Amino acid sequence: MKFSFLKWLSSDIAIDLGTANTLIYVRGEGIVVNEPSIVARSTINNKIIAVGDDAKEMMGRTHPNIEVVRPMKDGVIANFEMTDAMLQGFIKKINISRFARPRIVICVPSGITEVEKRAVKESGERANARVIYLIEEPVAAAVGIGIDISKPVGNMIVDIGGGTTEIAIIALNGVVTKESLRIAGDEMNEAIIQYFRKEHNLLIGERMAEQIKLNIGSATKVEDKTMSVKGRNFVVGIPRTIDVSSEQIRECLRETVDVMISGIKRTLENTPPELSSDILDRGIILTGGGALLKGLDERIRLETELPVHVAEEPLLSVAMGTGKVLEDVEKYREILM
Repeated sequence: MKFSFLKWLSSDIAIDLGTANTLIYVRGEGIVVNEPSIVARSTINNKIIAVGDDAKEMMGRTHPNIEVVRPMKDGVIANFEMTDAMLQGFIKKINISRFARPRIVICVPSGITEVEKRAVKESGERANARVIYLIEEPVAAAVGIGIDISKPVGNMIVDIGGGTTEIAIIALNGVVTKESLRIAGDEMNEAIIQYFRKEHNLLIGERMAEQIKLNIGSATKVEDKTMSVKGRNFVVGIPRTIDVSSEQIRECLRETVDVMISGIKRTLENTPPELSSDILDRGIILTGGGALLKGLDERIRLETELPVHVAEEPLLSVAMGTGKVLEDVEKYREILM
């Protein structure tokens, strides 16, 4: 009983505070929270009604007295108050004492500014942290995949999240060259929403756009599929259903995918020759939710003529890496920001 009380009072946590999803890793337990980064609040008294999965269920279905907010944008905090509320809601779910003073490791985009770093740290401090460490997303992803980043060997990681695409060459516990694009999964969803608005006069929501991307979205020709899409025709104001093909969706995702590939090419151009030869042998590793877009690995392979591998569990790589760092902070101290 004494052991469980101490654990309840002092559990250290690692947080992958993502634009689309927040994952929380508790030391000694693993990932205990994997939910959307969404908060629902009352517009009457500002009371938090729901966070995570419960809040996502309310998206697009609320009345004027309830507002559903995504407090993260482009991988960083856009709404401080709602981010705090979301973190507190998730921490309540994992049953950590409000008297606990945990160590917290938080994952951040590699292109984060000093102001944004301060905002993330302040959010962690309001979660009653004893000490806060920050780690760059591509580094955490590499650790989570199981790469020994301490060796003098180049590894190329492309982490495609909801708000950012992180591209980095990592060797000897450090980032040799990197590019952080504030274009990722959310831009793909927005491209789909705009396509239906312009081409079909149909208004669809974020959830429907995400379903379309997952079901028939692709970066190169993989298979011919169609999907029925429901929305509201904004000309006549009446709900409608239309069928769209995977080819149409591939075309509207093309611009976003092209920007990502351009970022990968620029990073390769800035890579020292010795490390370039390592990447030629080891290839590019894709991780993050965007890595699941059908045919993306094949498209990058065609554009770069390099081997491309998708991580075994791309959605969990960053959280698992952040958790590994939490389990042995001394071993990974050199890679902490």
